[in-house]
Formats: sequence, C-alpha cells, structure tokens
Amino acid sequence: MIVALWQASLIISVLSFLFGLLTKSKTSLLISFFTSLPIAYYFFGANNALKLVALFSVVPLVIKYLFYRHERRRVHS
Repeated sequence: MIVALWQASLIISVLSFLFGLLTKSKTSLLISFFTSLPIAYYFFGANNALKLVALFSVVPLVIKYLFYRHERRRVHS
C-alpha cells in the first residue's frame, strides 16, 4: 500500500512538473514540489550517492522563482 502511494506521488510530481514547464504554471510547479517531498525524504536517508536525489525536489521551487522574476521584470519594463 505504501509503495503504491509513493509511486503515485512520483507520477503526480513528474506530470505536474512537465505541465508546469510547458505552460509556465507556477501552481503546477508548487504541486510538483509538494508531491516530491516524500520521495526526497525517502532518499535523504540513504548513505550513498542516492542522497543527492533529495536535492531534485528543490528544482521546481527554483524554476517557480525564475518564472516569478521573469514575469515581474516584464511587468516593470
């Protein structure tokens, strides 16, 4: 049961990330961030290079911030 929830979280995270990139939707990127947190938490406990997978959950937040800055710069110009 827990594996199914983890896999669902992974699928929702990837799909919302791709949708957010294609449509430049900040809401989709935020959904992607929150659904990738359980996966990041799981891999953060690893004792090898898989620990770096946990850092990929921050990528949607960084892209959301870049979209925000680009939109704000476009409005002020």
